[in-house]
Amino acid sequence: MRNSVTILLLVAALGLSACSSRLNPLNWFGGSEEVALTEEEKAKLNPLLPQEGPGILGKRPGSSYLGTPVARVDELRVERVPGGAIIRATGLATVQGAYAIKLDPRNEGKPIKGVLSYDLKAVQNPRYAVGAESARRLLVAHKLTDQQLEGVRVVKVYSKSNARQARR
Repeated sequence: MRNSVTILLLVAALGLSACSSRLNPLNWFGGSEEVALTEEEKAKLNPLLPQEGPGILGKRPGSSYLGTPVARVDELRVERVPGGAIIRATGLATVQGAYAIKLDPRNEGKPIKGVLSYDLKAVQNPRYAVGAESARRLLVAHKLTDQQLEGVRVVKVYSKSNARQARR
């Protein structure tokens, strides 16, 4: 009996002492600092994506999102993580080949009467084949901070044909 109590106290003491040490995996990454990019690092940026200046006809490529609402939302989960939550939505695209899936916030991302609303959108080419449901399945995630979640009681995601919501 005495040995088990001693072992238990030793394990508890070691566990508490590791909370603020380098052995704790949550402490492995410290604070960040801003550093300037070197010319070599700047050259490694994707040369196919313009970094500065106007694109064709004075408009930067990719400046507007071309996504449209998907056919339906099948699943919605709001999972708590340290510092906020992750909204994870599963949906079904209208056609195969959908890309650039996004939870597009409504009302500039501000909750109205405790409801935070999003549209589940994807860039979909209507000339593509419809195909099987398994080929059109989409998954998207969006992180929210604790400050963004303040006053939020319901998260709601809309599609063309339905909407799903998750309550706190």
